[in-house]
Amino acid sequence: MPAITTKSDSSTLIVSESSTHKGSKRVRAERNGIVTAPVNDLHDSAPSSACTVEYPLNEPARATFLTRYGRKVTEHQWAVYDFARTIPCGRVTTYGALCKALGKGSPRSVGSALRHNPFAPFVPCHRVIASNLYIGGFFGEWGTLSSRKGGASGQKCRRKIEMLAMEGVEFTPDGYLADENLIWRG
Repeated sequence: MPAITTKSDSSTLIVSESSTHKGSKRVRAERNGIVTAPVNDLHDSAPSSACTVEYPLNEPARATFLTRYGRKVTEHQWAVYDFARTIPCGRVTTYGALCKALGKGSPRSVGSALRHNPFAPFVPCHRVIASNLYIGGFFGEWGTLSSRKGGASGQKCRRKIEMLAMEGVEFTPDGYLADENLIWRG
């Protein structure tokens, strides 16, 4: 379906429909530089599990955006989130490659931005892995081992592996990308 644009009272609404990797339709609306898109938890494709994510696209909307914790998103975080949104379903990139594509920051600063991603899964932070092709981190947890510092279980990173498996990206039992051809260079 082509995009439909309507105007009323100085605001613009753009509605577009696209296909997802599983062939279902996704509708997205954009008004005044903020994209609003329904997203589902990748573990549950039932429509009842959908929520709406609002993602500011322009500077005025970004300047006033606050996370649920009342924090502003930094310019570097916006750059990381904008780039991460371009990673195709079924592909991954690395923290280092994302950093290099941005031309600023470090792989750790990219990881930190993704750790605090308020737009998941609309901004697919699960599609970013370590430069050595290890699963990397997810929601502040690194790796899949159950004997971890601080008692972390590796449960969050196992969820990242499950999410990527649903997109066709597989990992070895010890947490490394199984097919290097799935690396996306942007």
